[in-house]
Amino acid sequence: MPEHPLFSVSVVTPEGPAFEGEAEMIIVPGAAGEIGVLARHAPLIATLKAGSTRVYLDWDADDVREFATGPGFFQVLEDRAIALVDDAVPAGEIDDERARTQLEEAQAELERVERGESSADRWQLEQRIKHAENQLTVGGRS
Repeated sequence: MPEHPLFSVSVVTPEGPAFEGEAEMIIVPGAAGEIGVLARHAPLIATLKAGSTRVYLDWDADDVREFATGPGFFQVLEDRAIALVDDAVPAGEIDDERARTQLEEAQAELERVERGESSADRWQLEQRIKHAENQLTVGGRS
């Protein structure tokens, strides 16, 4: 039986919800550091960087859902927490080989941009690199 009160938690991507349900706590990668929220938290809005988002369904039973999430926004309002992120990959579903390939391809394209051989968007390539690195970091922890 959970010790802390439950509250509504959502992790949402442009493709739809990665997680929706009741949880004891959520920890998100805020731009200035991790933010942990329990039920009845004061209203909050924050920007998120790529990192690990952890949803604690039952703290005592160590029942946690971890996601490698991309950048986005976080809102807490009236016992509801919503993380709006550009991507959320469940830690157990991270494909290290695929993430390494994504990382290498984005780094190679960024090098072509820097040499003037490509007109690809630098910011998007940097985000792809961060997201691939983040998946490798979170995948290595799970």
